[in-house]
Amino acid sequence: MGDHGIDDDDEEAVLPSSRYRWDIFLSFRGEDTRHGFTDRLYKALWLDGVRTFRDDEALERGDEVAPGLLEAIQDSAGAVAVISERYADSRWCLEELATIFEGKKLLLPVFYDVDPSDVRRQRGPFEAGI
Repeated sequence: MGDHGIDDDDEEAVLPSSRYRWDIFLSFRGEDTRHGFTDRLYKALWLDGVRTFRDDEALERGDEVAPGLLEAIQDSAGAVAVISERYADSRWCLEELATIFEGKKLLLPVFYDVDPSDVRRQRGPFEAGI
């Protein structure tokens, strides 16, 4: 039996993330939430034992998304997208989302100071981006 009261043979079926390097990939607009909400979320996940990937490098305008970033998405069981007001303005955030969808990853959106209906209806700051 594993630590969770399940047979070791069943553990792979119950905990599919064990075959991935990361449990969660955090997608966020760095300048919007990196030094606040996203930092706190990242630390809380790690303290709970959730292997979480967060890009610590600030991408500058014109920089390409690092291949390692896209590999981290592919090597994650799922993703959390912190949708902030200017998330959809970021080409890199949208590329991360596309990679998450292409890989059929479980995605949990977190709406940070954003009305989810604006995203759904593509209103306000989301009119042009998505």
